[in-house]
Amino acid sequence: MHELSIACNLVETADAAARTAGASRVRVVRLQIGAIAGIVEEALRFSFPIAAANTLLAQAELVVVPVPVQIYCAACDQPHTLEPPYVLRCPRCQSPANRLLHGRELQIESIEIEESPEVEDATAYP
Repeated sequence: MHELSIACNLVETADAAARTAGASRVRVVRLQIGAIAGIVEEALRFSFPIAAANTLLAQAELVVVPVPVQIYCAACDQPHTLEPPYVLRCPRCQSPANRLLHGRELQIESIEIEESPEVEDATAYP
């Protein structure tokens, strides 16, 4: 189950970013996952709290933002969003896809943090 490894890397990255921002905890992590990224969402959701234990993400909510498969067709000169089953051909002209635009993403979209009181005091204006 490589989702545990992904969850550990996700938590490590988000925890470091949150600490740099002066967070006392992380509330929400929004993660983009492409439809053909090869990630089993249920396994990632199961692994996330295990990886997040004893970090700023211990009580964080994991929000998965699905990213559809999108290709570019040179013959039609336009992008097309594909539906499952994913055959990398243009749905209009059936030409092979020249380029995969979206669908393999695995990236943090955003992190919602709660700032520690010291950081809030330091940024307050007199």
